[in-house]
Amino acid sequence: MITNRITALIIAGLAYSANILAQKAAPASFPAFNGQALVPVVKVSSGGTIHRFFDTSPLSPSGRYLALFRFPEETRSPKPGEVGQVILVDRQSGKERVVAQSRGWEMQLGANVQWGRTDKDLYFNDVDTTTWQAFAVRLNPFTGKSHRMGGTIFMASNDGKYLASYNLISSRWAQVGYGVIVPEAKAPHNIGPVATDGIDITTTATGASRRIVSIRDMYEKTVPSIAVPNPQDFEYYCFQVKWNPQGTRLLTTVQWSPRGGGPRQRSVITMRPDGSDLRTAITPEQWAKGGHHVNWTPDGEHLSMNLEVDGKPGLEIITVRYDGTNLKTAFSPGSGHPSFNPTKVPLMVTDAYPGELGYTEGTVPIRLMNMQTGQEEPVVKIFVSNAGGELRIDPHPAWDRTGRYVIFNGFQEGTRNVFMADLTGKLEETKRKPSSAKPAAH
Repeated sequence: MITNRITALIIAGLAYSANILAQKAAPASFPAFNGQALVPVVKVSSGGTIHRFFDTSPLSPSGRYLALFRFPEETRSPKPGEVGQVILVDRQSGKERVVAQSRGWEMQLGANVQWGRTDKDLYFNDVDTTTWQAFAVRLNPFTGKSHRMGGTIFMASNDGKYLASYNLISSRWAQVGYGVIVPEAKAPHNIGPVATDGIDITTTATGASRRIVSIRDMYEKTVPSIAVPNPQDFEYYCFQVKWNPQGTRLLTTVQWSPRGGGPRQRSVITMRPDGSDLRTAITPEQWAKGGHHVNWTPDGEHLSMNLEVDGKPGLEIITVRYDGTNLKTAFSPGSGHPSFNPTKVPLMVTDAYPGELGYTEGTVPIRLMNMQTGQEEPVVKIFVSNAGGELRIDPHPAWDRTGRYVIFNGFQEGTRNVFMADLTGKLEETKRKPSSAKPAAH
């Protein structure tokens, strides 16, 4: 397998010279990507923008529009009440327009802008600066008609019926960059596994929100247990919550950090949409060996993650059942933000951080991996700048719903931009040359 990967990387390096030819297939309404790529890539934004994350696509259900977020300032932390913009890009015309403003955002995911059931259902977070209450908005980007939801949004279900969220205000004490900004005095700390914080679900038809499970519920009821002898010595927070594609289960991570400072502990918890059947998919003991960036696989039964499992330095991309069983290595080495193609094509995409896998000077790959052959290609090399901390630029490569496109962030012409790669040729190539090898993962 190692020989195959080395051969693939050599071929990929030589193929970068074919980039100009590949760009001829790019839509005329967008400028071609000014970089190295093995597939057609276009720039779909005009600067200062990002798409949300690696688990949802900024492409609308019809595939015609992209929904993005534009920062008011790229080089410093956001201030409470500062206004960013929700951007709609028309793929047919290449034109973009501002469809809303938001005060509910941070640097890594913007305002969590994402689509619901149709092109007329666009969701994002905002903050009422008179009360400093955060809330989600449902917007029809064509009419401007909007509705305030009873809760916030981290991720919408695939059918658009429900929004799932954790506490996007207090989560800054777990990790900065993914929630909303309010004055620090308005962001309470959670001492111990509290019953006053947890996972909330909002019904989009009514806007009503309800708590399905508290942090205390997860602490007391998940199997295997995550209990510790001295829970009041820690601050507990949820961080990220994700629907599986079928809408039948949710995952979240629970993090607890010593109140006096020190390394945090983390676990991955899954549950049914009503908060029942709490299972620990990744134990704190397993995560402590090294790991990051959990996601659902297309079957809705398994999760993927970068995790240390073989006792050797470095991470592998693994899959594991929602209850922690059937843990397998899917691909090595692990890196970045891995996700499986949403169709039955055995492909995965991920990125990397600067300095990983031999990439330096602020450039990272978009890695395309064949789960049956064990081969990979760096289909794009993208500059992400050398910024660190909450100001870093993660590509967050995300498949669209058809499994044809991958959308990712980068840094070009001195500003943040969003790019779209067309992987149709790679998908067709994979289908034409099926492998007799047994798939490594689900």
